[in-house]
Amino acid sequence: MKNDGKSAKPVSKKIRKGDKVIAISGNYRGLSGTVLSCKGEKVIVQGLNVKKRHMKGRGEKKGEIVQLEKPIHISNLRACNAEEQPVKLHVRTNKSGERELVYKQDSEDVLYRSLKKSSK
Repeated sequence: MKNDGKSAKPVSKKIRKGDKVIAISGNYRGLSGTVLSCKGEKVIVQGLNVKKRHMKGRGEKKGEIVQLEKPIHISNLRACNAEEQPVKLHVRTNKSGERELVYKQDSEDVLYRSLKKSSK
């Protein structure tokens, strides 16, 4: 069986569910939202890439127009800080040996979040 490169494992360790991200390209460039889910190279962000879906009525339920967030490729997103400015994340090891993501702000490191320690 051939491997076509479309695996469901996470590609980026820097963007996870619950992170605040900003779109850096596409129709929603400059808008930010919270990551709802990640699957491979695609990410669903709350409030970004919202499409309308016309749902047909079934039984007693009436038809309606539902708004759904569609996936965005991870390369079009970047993590952002509290002021909703895009930041570049770096991996750093602290004194206790735990890895954490940090970004530079005014020439000093600011903690973004800690990474889970991988067991080997």
